[in-house]
Amino acid sequence: MKTTKRIISLTLAVIMLASFLAFASSCDSGTKYTIGICQLSPHEALDAATEGFEQALIDAFGEDAVDFDYQNAANDSTVCSTIVNSFVSKNVDLILANATASLQAAASATTTIPILGTSITEYGTALSLSDFDGTVGGNISGTSDLAPLSEQVDMLCEIFPEAQTVGILYCSAEPNSEYQVRVVEEELQARGLTAERYSFSDSNDIATVATNAATNSDVIYVPTDNTVASCTETIRPISLQYQVPIIAGEEGICSGCGVATLSISYYDLGYTTGEMAVQILTGEADISEMEIAYAPATKKYNAEMCEALGVEIPEGYTAIE
Repeated sequence: MKTTKRIISLTLAVIMLASFLAFASSCDSGTKYTIGICQLSPHEALDAATEGFEQALIDAFGEDAVDFDYQNAANDSTVCSTIVNSFVSKNVDLILANATASLQAAASATTTIPILGTSITEYGTALSLSDFDGTVGGNISGTSDLAPLSEQVDMLCEIFPEAQTVGILYCSAEPNSEYQVRVVEEELQARGLTAERYSFSDSNDIATVATNAATNSDVIYVPTDNTVASCTETIRPISLQYQVPIIAGEEGICSGCGVATLSISYYDLGYTTGEMAVQILTGEADISEMEIAYAPATKKYNAEMCEALGVEIPEGYTAIE
């Protein structure tokens, strides 16, 4: 009887060990994912989105199971194409396209490798989709940084009820900026305000155009615009010199030169994008059926700029740290 018990105990031990090894093997199957990351430019918002994306994948798979090939295009759309083509040559498992130019380059480079966009304002505009209904289809999905534009205009009117003329400062080379400008212009005009466009094609002209906007506007509105985000140090002194406040489309721009924004967390946006990537890589979701995800927006203000410009912020706003 004792011999029989020993055999049963030994058999159970072997079974448990085998089960453990099988479990360990399933957790560490040796699968390593290679993710190509094409980020348009180095600025706070895009950096945070990339960081959140990477952390979501690390949380899901562990650091050793994911190889991130991060490339920054230094705000040059042609470099985006070069970067993405290198990812295609390497046959990466998934591409993160951080900002519109990166997404456009990736969409042109491959129809088979999964592409997730982030920090994209409007996918229909970015990809020239006339029938965009929330799902891109094919090998593309992702997240959007679009805060409700009508609510941004409501915020502008709430803080500056006496404003009559609003200058809209943006880069005309960015399709998503064009989209935002068109909608904001309509929203301002519907409220009886005069909206004037002040566009520039590259950063070399931004100081001249921003000065023109400041001398002819009660308030300046800046959309979510990558070129502006990279040039806030140029715009800030112009705003202070002419005592013209700026409402910004996102927190990074507001931190640099604005007084208030209806902002989202780009880290959280990137993290959500990373969670989508996990579902795609594990086969839990079909990218062609994944809807574009959006982030909730929060009213925030730049205390330093508000003090310098004498702007009083209503209750319900959070100071940018």
